[in-house]
Amino acid sequence: MKDIRSYTLAELTDEFKNELSLPAFRAKQVYKWLSEGVSSFDEMTNISKEMRNNLSNIYYISVATIEKKLVSVYDNTVKYLFSFADGEMVESVVMNYHHGYTICISTQVGCKMGCTFCATGQSGFSRDLRPSEMLAQIHSAQNDLGIRISNIVLMGMGEPLDNYDNVIRFLRLVSSDDNINIGMRHISLSTCGLVNRIYDLEKEKLQLTLSVSLHAPNDEIRSRTMPVNKRFPIDELLTACRKYAASTGRRISFEYAMISGVNDSDECARELAKRLKGILCHVNLIPVNPVKGTGYRKSAIERQQSFIRILGRQGITATVRRTLGSDIDASCGQLRRRHQEENDR
Repeated sequence: MKDIRSYTLAELTDEFKNELSLPAFRAKQVYKWLSEGVSSFDEMTNISKEMRNNLSNIYYISVATIEKKLVSVYDNTVKYLFSFADGEMVESVVMNYHHGYTICISTQVGCKMGCTFCATGQSGFSRDLRPSEMLAQIHSAQNDLGIRISNIVLMGMGEPLDNYDNVIRFLRLVSSDDNINIGMRHISLSTCGLVNRIYDLEKEKLQLTLSVSLHAPNDEIRSRTMPVNKRFPIDELLTACRKYAASTGRRISFEYAMISGVNDSDECARELAKRLKGILCHVNLIPVNPVKGTGYRKSAIERQQSFIRILGRQGITATVRRTLGSDIDASCGQLRRRHQEENDR
């Protein structure tokens, strides 16, 4: 069975013509239905039943089935636990901002990176997601909520650049005007710092926003909290970031989880400012989410404000990320982990 939602229109048109002896307009009809988020060929009402049956014997349509749905009473943030055909599950979050709806999607089932403050990594890694499964998360959320997603963040479960080829194909599909048609400037991709892949991404010349999970001002702290730093130390990472920003003209967002007593001192702020000097960037401070078993606590508001002032005096703009969905554990990994624990009892 072939994964039809991972095709481009040109690929599907070519295959319909050369392998199924079907005209180009049939591929356009099918592709339009796929772009609108149908979950079966039976929903494609403008093609014959015979053709629908034939297609269903050759192709399958990836679907993200809603297993659990949580809605915040504070800000209507929605968190989904989706399952796929093989039973694997991932999380997505839909957030309502003044500029529209943003969805944070997953790119892998679990994660290999092992960051100590992250719930996803504690559940281990199962497999990569296909482009169709990333698209399916968007379709399921849009269909369920009756909305149009305007922005995408690849910051859910998994490390996007560890699933590089599938993620790049997803980006080209989702931004295509004959697919979901969300422009690259409305897409953010988050990485923990796979330097080799940042260089690869730079060559793609995509106009997305690169978010780099830095979370520490030096190798000593970062290596304790993020094992990836032992492979790609901070100096190597920031060299790649400088080149990426200069080459693409796109400002990099550095994500920095504020962990009380770990990385939130004034000295950490001064060291961070020194390292980031000269990079076209913004620092996004994130009060760390409480994750069972880590013992981490988020930094006090006074610490956050002091951190921002110190960075600002050195010409580094920084803001504290607005917390959404705090009552539904909106950070990814926690819902899937809790579901796993319940099923293991």
